[in-house]
Amino acid sequence: MSAAQRLRVGPSGAQRGWAGLTLVVLVLFVAALVLAVVRNFPFGLLFGVLLIGGATTAYQAARRRSGARAVLAGAAVVILLAAVVVLVAKNMVLDLAVLTALLAGVAIAARQTFQPASELSEVDPPLRPVVIYNPKSGGGKAVSNNLAAEAAARGIDAIGLQPDDDLVQLVADAVARGADGLAAAGGDGTQALVATFAAANDLPFACIPAGTRNHFALDLGVDRDDVVGALDAFVAGGRERRVDLAEVNGRVFVNNVSMGVYASAVQSDGYRDAKVSTLLDTVSDVVGPDAVGRAAMRWIGPDGGERGTAAVLMVSNNPYRLGALFGNGTRQRLDGGVLGVAATRERGESRLSSSWTCAEFVVESDRPIPLGVDGEALVMDSPVRFRSRPGALRVRIAPQHRGGSPSSGAPNGLGDALRRLIGVISGS
Repeated sequence: MSAAQRLRVGPSGAQRGWAGLTLVVLVLFVAALVLAVVRNFPFGLLFGVLLIGGATTAYQAARRRSGARAVLAGAAVVILLAAVVVLVAKNMVLDLAVLTALLAGVAIAARQTFQPASELSEVDPPLRPVVIYNPKSGGGKAVSNNLAAEAAARGIDAIGLQPDDDLVQLVADAVARGADGLAAAGGDGTQALVATFAAANDLPFACIPAGTRNHFALDLGVDRDDVVGALDAFVAGGRERRVDLAEVNGRVFVNNVSMGVYASAVQSDGYRDAKVSTLLDTVSDVVGPDAVGRAAMRWIGPDGGERGTAAVLMVSNNPYRLGALFGNGTRQRLDGGVLGVAATRERGESRLSSSWTCAEFVVESDRPIPLGVDGEALVMDSPVRFRSRPGALRVRIAPQHRGGSPSSGAPNGLGDALRRLIGVISGS
């Protein structure tokens, strides 16, 4: 992989500094906690036990789903409140203030340490770039940000999608006229369609976050609050990397495909507003316990055995971090060359039962299968075949945007966080 395509693999000087600060403040926090316990024994010991117990319970709550999460979160609140009561009752308010300040310092320094970063080499800007924008996406973000005029100022031809327009034809015509760079400003369905043409013609692609949630932009490292700035991907200073696309029965998707519920559920407010980390719970809420008409699905699980008991099945373009404390609901990378598959158990349980990765995946049913493809409701005949297309898309990133997923630097749990802190400090 060339320098223009890879994320930074070694820690920067700033990261090492933040990692060192994190470790120092963490040691100070532990020392302050031990001192508070010793100075106020035996109530200090009770406080320490409650604090550790509350923090552990809160950590487990963050890693659970649905009902278990609510129970554990409630228990964590009760335990931590009891710790505060002990502090106040025994006049340990100063200890509380010091511990709170140190803990906040650990959180701030750790956040900076594990910030995603990229070193993507600059590439020459396209000569005839085009941005296709949907004026209605995201509540009219493209219009409110004056996207057409901003694009023109950068030498980018802006084409607005009108009610009677065929998006496929608009993009095909732009390519036929000689467009040598394609950008999409709209929802993830629009992103996928324009990306399809970009990949087919080996053209650079820019994701403009003018949709509602902009999941693809988030995992690409595009600033979702900087609609206009994303256009700078096609000017001097823009950087490039290759990412994967995925297909379902030949149709490209950039995020995920969900199955097992009415296709109309995908169009509901509750479903479309859900983060990926809560998607499977949200589906059960939207459809309800009495939902009928789900297609009985069959597929091969990670152990090679046939499965078919999931209420909801989600296939994604690279795996999501689900149930993780850090970066939950995002993809650490988009160039792994694999699909992510996640399944929940039958109705009523509403929890993740298994997840795995694979290059191809097939789902069968005795009748057509409703799908939500990047948020769009579809129905496809069985079998439904998924495959990854590694490195299919040349993505351009604006110079001021990060260019890496928010979870690309996130540790896998507290133990991994400590190991990585030491690794960053040592420069490994």
